[in-house]
Amino acid sequence: MNHSTIVDYITQHKTRFINELCDLLRMPSVSAKPEYKADMLATAEAIKHRLLEAGADSVEISATAGYPVVYGEKIIDVKKPTVLVYGHYDVQPAEPYELWHSPPFEPVIRNTELHPQGAIFARGACDDKGQVYMHIKAFELMIKTNTLPCNVKFMIEGEEEVGSPNLGPWIIQHKSKLQADVILISDTSITANDAPSIDCGLRGLAYMEVEVTGPNRDLHSGVYGGAVANPINILCQMIASCHDENRHITIPGFYDKVRTWSPEERAEMAKAPYNETAYCKDLNINQVWGETGFTTIERTGIRPTLDVNGIWGGYTGEGAKTVLPSKAFAKISMRLVPNQSSDEIAQLFKSYFEKIAPSAVSINVTVHHGGEPVLVPTNSAGYKAASQAMQETFGKTPIPTRGGGSIPIVALFKKELKLDSILFGFGLDSDALHSPNEHFGIFNYLKGIETIPLFYKHFVNSK
Repeated sequence: MNHSTIVDYITQHKTRFINELCDLLRMPSVSAKPEYKADMLATAEAIKHRLLEAGADSVEISATAGYPVVYGEKIIDVKKPTVLVYGHYDVQPAEPYELWHSPPFEPVIRNTELHPQGAIFARGACDDKGQVYMHIKAFELMIKTNTLPCNVKFMIEGEEEVGSPNLGPWIIQHKSKLQADVILISDTSITANDAPSIDCGLRGLAYMEVEVTGPNRDLHSGVYGGAVANPINILCQMIASCHDENRHITIPGFYDKVRTWSPEERAEMAKAPYNETAYCKDLNINQVWGETGFTTIERTGIRPTLDVNGIWGGYTGEGAKTVLPSKAFAKISMRLVPNQSSDEIAQLFKSYFEKIAPSAVSINVTVHHGGEPVLVPTNSAGYKAASQAMQETFGKTPIPTRGGGSIPIVALFKKELKLDSILFGFGLDSDALHSPNEHFGIFNYLKGIETIPLFYKHFVNSK
């Protein structure tokens, strides 16, 4: 496979590639909200159409107990290696809409400091429609230039953003269909456009919701304030108690299985480029914040966390209403590191919250979803092929990094299919994933399409 052939094809079809992605981004495939069900199903159909158009032999929309999986394949020779591509077509909710500079499902291209060649602004641009579509276009490129060196299977789901609750049973049911030699996932990031990287680890996740109930109705805060427990006050105190003055998590047993990294391993992690001034400037913060004794790279890669993702209760409308609320709620997530179990941590959190709740209120803790942390070996044929491909297109050897996010399916793939996943992302952490004004650089999108075919070449040559 000639690199210049790849570049020529991308140059010829660049405008179409961008326009097709924008068409996909106009579809509001929000899996968390039932009112988007029709859009979810329409997006699955659109993915199916694009896979067939690109050259897949067969594509099906395969039912689950929730939203369907789009499965497609191109088998050129059963004796050749098989690459299984995983991604997701669902996106995060776009709220709060007022913080977007343009409507979240009306993609626009704007230049930014980090993306001088332009970036596509839309919900799902980077997470994960843009990165999924890189694979579809790279597949098209290999088909149209007659350079596809092996078999390809696509498994693109619609529930990743809600924890992939129905994907495990689907994988078990279709295990024989999913047999492959390596799994390729682009749902992660690179360190910078001039400093490529490949994630060799991901944190796990335990996601909870807490409900604190006080009196049987909202009360007049003048008549009852000071005599009846305020659930919002109580909830805030309980949340605050989860960290000590060093931002260390105080839940008993929380760190019992957390891996300790050697000074040599930590020194290796520190080689990843990091500029704290630029980091703070991008986020418009005055200083970083986190567990004492660890760097920002370590805090976001090898240390567990506990964060409040949402909190509400009482009166939140315009003006003032002096109520003592009946209820208070919070959504809380914990990012987990190797050796921690999402089920165990969820139970530790639940037990801790139930224990510290004062008798003046009642409490209900609901476990929503979780995922397990993973480590990906850097000496595998798949990792080496990804590294060689990036070396060829970026001109630099990618740095092995540990991602702070969670992709629950990666641990499931290892358990059920006995395969490691190559985390071959091309976005940037600063692309506002899950936030208003999410975007994906044109450079990154096209660089992914350029690099992916070279992964196939190097992986097949290693066999």
